[in-house]
Amino acid sequence: MKVLVNADDFGLTKGVTDGIVQSHLYGIVQSTTLMMNGLATEYAVVAAKLNPSLKVGIHLVLTWGKPLSNNVSGLTNENGNFRYTNNFAQMEAPDLEEVEREWRSQLEAFLATGLPLHHIDSHHHIHGWAPLKNLVLQLANEYQVPVRYTDTLKNEKDILLTEALWLDFYGEGVDKKLFDKLQQQPHHSIEIMTHPAIVDNDLRSVSSYQEQREKELQILQELTFPNWVRKL
Repeated sequence: MKVLVNADDFGLTKGVTDGIVQSHLYGIVQSTTLMMNGLATEYAVVAAKLNPSLKVGIHLVLTWGKPLSNNVSGLTNENGNFRYTNNFAQMEAPDLEEVEREWRSQLEAFLATGLPLHHIDSHHHIHGWAPLKNLVLQLANEYQVPVRYTDTLKNEKDILLTEALWLDFYGEGVDKKLFDKLQQQPHHSIEIMTHPAIVDNDLRSVSSYQEQREKELQILQELTFPNWVRKL
């Protein structure tokens, strides 16, 4: 089985960024995805350049913080923050032109860093929202990078990063039995989503998922790849 261990939220805060780098240097994390509107985005770019073995993709955002582009008022609330939440599926679909404008701004900001773009995923998996499917396909083909698996994209095998996504290394599912569980899966390739971090005050102010990130960091450094795994 081919396995990719990815850490989300690179650049969200300094502590998150440091935790991801640590989980790569001393653990099994192979790649990460960068938030271009994070509280520590510039810090994360520097960290990525100092650690070129860490592959970096983009964590497209539509549900946290402020947009990078202008003229996307339909995507924001009265405070200028994105109005969408992790319950976006229950909300009215956004203006696709505004989403395209914003996501292109995020992608171009990523490319301007000089980092190679490894793949595309998104905060809260919003790239898997059915109304955005065609836009995601368009961006993946245009920027020539694969995209994280979602159910809405399962038939678009040509653009998928892996044929499955493991979401259970999260919350109560964070334990050392990760590879025992994976070995029972029928897939040829799978991405493991992780969220390691060193909890800092910024993280406490922006995320309810806190101490569990430090548990992830600890376990990701204790685990090693079994011999049946082929690292992506």
